[in-house]
Amino acid sequence: MVDIRSRNNVTVTGRPDAPVVVLSHGFGCDQNMWHLVVPTLARRFRVVLFDHLGAGSSDLSAWSPQRHATLAGYADDVLDVLRDLGLGPVTFVGHSVSSMIGVLAAVREPELFAQLVLLTPSPCYIDDDSYRGGFSAQDIEELLESLDSNYLGWSRAMAPVIMGNPERPELGRELTNSFCRTDPVIAASFARATFLSDHRADLAGVAVPTLVLQCSRDAIAPMEVGAFVHAQVAGSTLVTLDATGHCPQLSAPEATAEAIAEFVGGAGFVGGAG
Repeated sequence: MVDIRSRNNVTVTGRPDAPVVVLSHGFGCDQNMWHLVVPTLARRFRVVLFDHLGAGSSDLSAWSPQRHATLAGYADDVLDVLRDLGLGPVTFVGHSVSSMIGVLAAVREPELFAQLVLLTPSPCYIDDDSYRGGFSAQDIEELLESLDSNYLGWSRAMAPVIMGNPERPELGRELTNSFCRTDPVIAASFARATFLSDHRADLAGVAVPTLVLQCSRDAIAPMEVGAFVHAQVAGSTLVTLDATGHCPQLSAPEATAEAIAEFVGGAGFVGGAG
């Protein structure tokens, strides 16, 4: 029998009698990326953290190149974790690619979700006609080739770009170190599942209250992407943080935590699938 909590390195903190907030990390990261927002959220909510298979302290042997070749496999893992916890409908906070993993999971089993918070989301990274994803197909091809040929070099070059905030180099170093802890083979597979995905059509299936939380300056998910997600998810709320970069939980943790807490604790929280 698979021990899902150990498999995904699930940790639970905060108030046991409060609404449940699940924090899901993005590419090249693990649950430690939330360390600056957890103290604030844990004072008001029950907070669940986990590592995607292949990341952090998850069971690397449980990662499958077949299952995890697409984001659907990661969405299956999320559903496994939520069912195993049995904590009722939760607010799922997905950062970056985890926002689309959350969308896929919530469309499949909406009864497990009270709300979604999509933090710097992108349903498609490649520009397409009038849609601006932020990258050309050639950009993504070159990014993946660079990652394949020299993952550590790619990590050191790309992490500061993803993070932004060049005046705060310690943030770029934190993300670089996170990338460098990831197995290169798993990272390359997850990168393909992330950057070649197109989940624009799935957004219309979201039926739970949703907060789209974007940054005012983000090299990975430009503001047009946040506006697109907001337009496609019926009844969603769009909030733009006065923050730079793709990881506001590190660069603007107070504002990020407050936006999440306000959404969960406000009228948007209905305690059910909506």
